[in-house]
Amino acid sequence: MLKWALIFFVISIIAGFFGFSGVSAATATIARVLFGIALVIFLIFLVLALMAGQAVL
Repeated sequence: MLKWALIFFVISIIAGFFGFSGVSAATATIARVLFGIALVIFLIFLVLALMAGQAVL
């Protein structure tokens, strides 16, 4: 789970870079949406990974 959380974190950082750097208007809008979605998925997987880690301990 933590692996997926890190993958979505990297995706959100890359999308955020393109979305907030002003590359292109259409591309920036799509990248901002992807940034938000990937960031939410990252947080969900991070919480699930931490909960699974607590269950094992």
